[in-house]
Amino acid sequence: MTLRQIIMALAAAIVVPATAQTQDDILAAARMTNDYFMAKYNDPTQATFVGRMRESNLWTRAVYYEGLMALHAIDPQQRYLDYTFRWADFHHWQARGGNSATNADNQCCEQTYIEYQLLTDKGTLEPTKENLKLQMATGRNDYWTWIDAIQMAMPIYAKMYAVTKDQAYLDYAMRSYVWTRDTCGGGLFNTEEGLWWRDKDYVPPYKEKDGQNCYWSRGNGWVYAALVRCMSQLPKKSKEYKLLKTDFLLMSEGLLKCQHADGFWGVSLVSPTTFAGPEMTGTALFLYGMAWGIRNGLLKDKQYRPACDKAWTALKSCLHNDGFLGWNQGTGKDPSAGQPVTFTSVPDFEDYGTGCYLLGLTEYYRLCRNEK
Repeated sequence: MTLRQIIMALAAAIVVPATAQTQDDILAAARMTNDYFMAKYNDPTQATFVGRMRESNLWTRAVYYEGLMALHAIDPQQRYLDYTFRWADFHHWQARGGNSATNADNQCCEQTYIEYQLLTDKGTLEPTKENLKLQMATGRNDYWTWIDAIQMAMPIYAKMYAVTKDQAYLDYAMRSYVWTRDTCGGGLFNTEEGLWWRDKDYVPPYKEKDGQNCYWSRGNGWVYAALVRCMSQLPKKSKEYKLLKTDFLLMSEGLLKCQHADGFWGVSLVSPTTFAGPEMTGTALFLYGMAWGIRNGLLKDKQYRPACDKAWTALKSCLHNDGFLGWNQGTGKDPSAGQPVTFTSVPDFEDYGTGCYLLGLTEYYRLCRNEK
């Protein structure tokens, strides 16, 4: 054996186990927090009570199931599918509030209905089709007045387009997205910084007390995740893919500048003085997007992989020994919501945070496995 061969063999002996250990750690963390959630909420049909009763297909729970389906893709366990089926079938595969729902928060659950039906050939897509067609028939493209809605609803249209090849779904989604991007509140996407204002009530340029622009971390995370979830359904040569890719790259560049040295992103992305501590959900969604971008050749590994590695280090520090997740900002629409956010604080809803965490970890797991 030559000296070069000996060196390469030693390097492989060092690197491969380390990579394998990282993969094991990621999967163990994802399983732990999901097991905690499924044990605590062992009846997926039960309504949730936070201030008032809400059906369990509300948006917060729907985001959890996005994460669960992502976990199933790397850790296929029948119990994940059984849990999902009980939930979806109980709700008759309908949007929250029925097929006439037009609020994106109430439609979010349909993403998982589509994924589950395609994976198992159980359930039905008919209620989702009816719901989307009723909304499309209104001729309105101004429903998404807050950026969270892009994640809650746009991937449903993209997934239905992928299933049916009916261009009407995609056309409606893109018109609605462009309206939110360029018209709502004067245009919610600041292309110069690659970041989004939160909604029509935060008329740009909305400022923090220190004079910096107010860009809410999780709100930007919702958009970043939505771009991933939509692009993954589209032909890469399509004009729709190219538009979303352009925004994804602008966001990636903008977000990379905002990451803190400890791997977290703060609740207010460019303001170092506004609630400056760690926050889990935005960090998880940014890891989700960046890891996907590297795997799919949109982002340079050399430039973005260190950010992903630091984000993983940050996210694993959020995990309690029993699977509870700390540093989880409660529901709201700006950096001030749910404060103070700490390692031990309990948010008003736990489900969406678990979903974000699972999305980030599963995509990072795939990156570490060199999946393409």
